[in-house]
Amino acid sequence: MVHLVYCDNAGKKGERVLDKILSGTKTMVVRGASGRKIPHSRVFHGETLYFIEKGTKDISALATVKAVQNYVKLTDAEIEITLEENQDKLNLNDKQKERWHKKCLCLVEFGDVRKIEPPIRFEHQGNMDDWLIIDKIEDVSEGTSIPFNYEKSRFNTGS
Repeated sequence: MVHLVYCDNAGKKGERVLDKILSGTKTMVVRGASGRKIPHSRVFHGETLYFIEKGTKDISALATVKAVQNYVKLTDAEIEITLEENQDKLNLNDKQKERWHKKCLCLVEFGDVRKIEPPIRFEHQGNMDDWLIIDKIEDVSEGTSIPFNYEKSRFNTGS
């Protein structure tokens, strides 16, 4: 599987998530919710992450998953400890720490970041979340996209 990860573009000048990823000051992304939500338990070592900045149509970077940490039913103290222990990789500002203060967390560490030149043009469909799990990036690229559904996002119950 490959993953399309939306990156926030909000923040102070130079605080864009994609800029941090490309500069190497951010080597981990986090997703969280009150219950298990995509990509929790659905992203694995060796898979490819593609990054797109919210509000654009340009898939402009990719990386390889190095490690994944999945947590459920965290207490407030455990959430703070988990985020703080990974802050050197997450590089979160205070607003982002507050946003990801969730009981279920998925932390995805990545490496081998590469800028995509020219960027791959993304074909957005109305039913898409901020993290997509797909077979190949061409499935969501302009000219080669296929109708998106959440079939690839379901929990693997086979093992």
